[in-house]
Amino acid sequence: MGGRVIFQDFLKALGQLPDPRFRRVLLLGIGLTIALLVGAYAVILALISMFTGDTMVLPGGYEVTWIGDLLGWGSLGLMLILSVFLMIPVASAITSLFLDDVAAAVEDVHYPHLHPVGRVPFWDGLRDSVNFLGVIVGANVLALILYIPLFFIPFAPVILFYALNGFLLGREYFTVAAMRREGRAGAAEMRKANRGEVFLAGCLMAIPLTVPVLNLFIPIIGAATFTHIYHRLARQP
Repeated sequence: MGGRVIFQDFLKALGQLPDPRFRRVLLLGIGLTIALLVGAYAVILALISMFTGDTMVLPGGYEVTWIGDLLGWGSLGLMLILSVFLMIPVASAITSLFLDDVAAAVEDVHYPHLHPVGRVPFWDGLRDSVNFLGVIVGANVLALILYIPLFFIPFAPVILFYALNGFLLGREYFTVAAMRREGRAGAAEMRKANRGEVFLAGCLMAIPLTVPVLNLFIPIIGAATFTHIYHRLARQP
């Protein structure tokens, strides 16, 4: 029963993807993410130039003039590889700054009888986004230590990936959806009371994380899905 109604909430969220407010959040998240990654690469290049200069003198007085270029191209390759792994958590964190707009759009269409609520203050949203980015990156980096011994157990790394990210995404998106009307403490209490359903819904969000392009939509779909989940749970006695 729980899985079926969660999937119904998910389908409602998918059906609202053409909403202009959804597209705006998606484009803002992707654009700011790319700008952040490009800015980080510019800082790396500046540091390489600062410490290597045009030449590097090796022991014996031999001058090497190509070391800066080598490090520069090497850093580009490294940045391209890292961007594959960083794009999703960074995009999720940045997009979460605007998930209030997604939740408001869902309520306007599906729950028009509700009174409007104020936006989460920008600095509170920024703090939550940075915390979420740190947690999801840190947790997945630590999980890499477990992936190695689990590699020889069939499906174990895959299960760990989905379970970990399902837990993190469920916790984040339910909190974003519920705290608009329940406050932070009320959202935490509701999440704990429905931890099983929140976890299952988070796992449903985690599955598309491994699908290129589709994974960029997860923050929006997740926020919309959990807005439906919150309102459904709030109606229950």
